Order: sequence, then structure tokens, then C-alpha cells
Amino acid sequence: MDARPAESINPLTGIKVQSPARSYTAQSQHPPPMPATPPSALPAIRTITPLRPLVWLVYAWRDMARIGWLSFAHGLVMALFGAVIVAVARHQFWLLAGALSGFMVVAPVLATSLYALSRALERGEKADVSVVLKTWLNWQNSHFNKWGNDYWCMVQFGALLALAATGWVLTSAALITLLAPVPILSPLDFVHHVVLAQDGWLFELWLAMGGVLAAPMFASSVVSMPLLLDRRVTLMQAVLTSWQTVLANPVPMALWAALIMGFTLLGLGSLLLGLIAVIPMLGHASWHAYRDLVDASQFPVREPLATTPHMDGSR
Repeated sequence: MDARPAESINPLTGIKVQSPARSYTAQSQHPPPMPATPPSALPAIRTITPLRPLVWLVYAWRDMARIGWLSFAHGLVMALFGAVIVAVARHQFWLLAGALSGFMVVAPVLATSLYALSRALERGEKADVSVVLKTWLNWQNSHFNKWGNDYWCMVQFGALLALAATGWVLTSAALITLLAPVPILSPLDFVHHVVLAQDGWLFELWLAMGGVLAAPMFASSVVSMPLLLDRRVTLMQAVLTSWQTVLANPVPMALWAALIMGFTLLGLGSLLLGLIAVIPMLGHASWHAYRDLVDASQFPVREPLATTPHMDGSR
């Protein structure tokens, strides 16, 4: 264990620690004893420099280069799934919009194995197919109570995101249906009569409403999934920690949200082919965002180290 001062700045990363925290180094043979229940307090939040999200993308490409085809396979699966959605719903605009919107909103849950791969690299473990299979098929094998909230926290969070996406789709459909000058039946109709309308304000209103609804979803999910994967915290603790992270770092988080939106639109606009690289990049980068922004070392780990690596994974 090592103690950090109340406020210190790392000259290499530019990260300032706001509150004292202790970190567990992987050099010890055994993790610290796990409490019966996780602490009620929230993890400590670090403040970062405004351009720090760009470094996360660099770390992500480094992880992708080390992991290789397995990272890009995640993006390929996502792109193929998106292609199926487009093929099935291409003539039903609101079904298409709803499916793609929901797909993007629940992406933090679908990228869980990408977080696990980055964590394995950080720990000095093998980042291979077994990590992915363990993440999806053997989740929390050490749990004896498979019906407890702690076991199902990720499923619960995914369900909440899906519900939020459904709410946005219904709200968006109602707005366009009531205020559009003509019925909107296809994406081309939406572009002609909403996006490119000469004397209307419907598109601006639609964008503003989307921003209002998207902001709390982003704030709730920016570090929640990596935190739930890494530490034994409750769903409420994870969501509140995510909100505190955004409030403590408004400028970097605004840049991060813009990067996520920009790269996602680029992936979708490239006939979904760009998603093959965009999805793993954003997934791995989200893990590094969590590691930079949150110090959860006082909480017990969900999956103890499989082996004893030669370093503690700190940057």
C-alpha cells in the first residue's frame, strides 16, 4: 500500500488527485481482504488536463496493436450487426433510427470485453480469446449467489441504457410526426423535409432535445461499465461516480463526448466499415479514461490477479 498526498500533480500525465487514496500493488502475493459489503463512499475522482482524452486514443491504438485481430473482431461484429439492422429496417425510418440509436446507447455494455482486454494488458496477463469468453460466459464465477444485485449489476445497467434509448426514440418519433410538414417514411424524407428544410426550425429543435436527453446518459455511463467490471461497487455507486467525474472535469468530458460522437458518425457514415476500427478504439480508450479519472483502489477487485505480474499497471 502507498499513500498519496491530498493534492499532487503527476508531471508525466498531468493528473491531479483530489483526495487521498491508497493503491494496491500487484507485487504482493495476495489481495487485501474483501469486506462483506462494499464501502458506502464513492471512489476518489481525479482532475485531468483538457486535452487528456486525446491521450486515451493513443493508449487505445497501443492496446489494439498489442491485442491484434481480437480487438478488430469486436468492431467487425458490431459492423455486421449494424448492417443487419439497416438491411431489415431500411424502408422503415423510425425502426431503423430506433435500432441504431439503441445500438449506440448500449455500446458501453457491448464493449465490456474490450475493457477486460485492456485490463489484462495492464495487469501483465494474456489478452486473448479466453479473456473474452470469461467476460461473457463465466462472469463472476466466484459468486455463490447468482441472484444478487451485485452479480446482475451490468445487466441492470444495460437494461437502463436500453430503456433510455427507447424513450429517446419514442420522443423523437412523436416530435417529428407531429411537427413535420409531410409524413416521414424514410431516411431520405428526413433529410429533405427536416434536415434541409428552408424555413423550419424542426431540425434544430430535434437536435436540442437529443442533446438534452443524451447528456445525462453520457454522464451516467462514461466510467460506469469499466468501474463495475473492475471493482465490487453497486450500480448506484458506479452511476454517481460517473456523474462526479463529469462534474469535476467538464471541459475534458465535453471533448471526450465530442470525440465519441464524431468517430461514431464517421463509422456510420462510412457504410459501417469504419466501425471495425472505431468500436475497439473507443472501447479501449474508455478503459483508460476510467483509469485516469477514478481511483477505486479502496474497493475490492471483482477479479483478482490471475498471475503475479512484474508491475502494478500504473502509468
